[in-house]
Amino acid sequence: EVQLVESGGGLVPVGGSLTLSCAASGFTFVDHIIGWFRQAPGKEREGVACISGGDGVTYYADSVKGRFTISMNDAERTVSLQMNSLKPDDTAIYYCISDRERNCRNPETITSWGQGTQVTVSS
Repeated sequence: EVQLVESGGGLVPVGGSLTLSCAASGFTFVDHIIGWFRQAPGKEREGVACISGGDGVTYYADSVKGRFTISMNDAERTVSLQMNSLKPDDTAIYYCISDRERNCRNPETITSWGQGTQVTVSS
């Protein structure tokens, strides 16, 4: 059974930094992508950043490029999202995801989701 457990959310001022972590189990990294989606109040879920477990290729949404960095530790089975220069628009529930398909855009086809962790950027 796939399990994804997020940690690291919280309240941070504009311009601040936060690191989210996802502890993964129940699947092999090598044939999955692992990453982060988010959902802000009143908005649809959107892909933020993903990494391919097999070759390390990364994907970032345009809105976070240059500010967020995704990384993985296969041995510890964790994926982290370093978020810098945070903006109020980054306020959302952040979900760790995994899927066999290289998809970091369409939430409808993502097969596994964590419970989510709240990130609030105060202005």
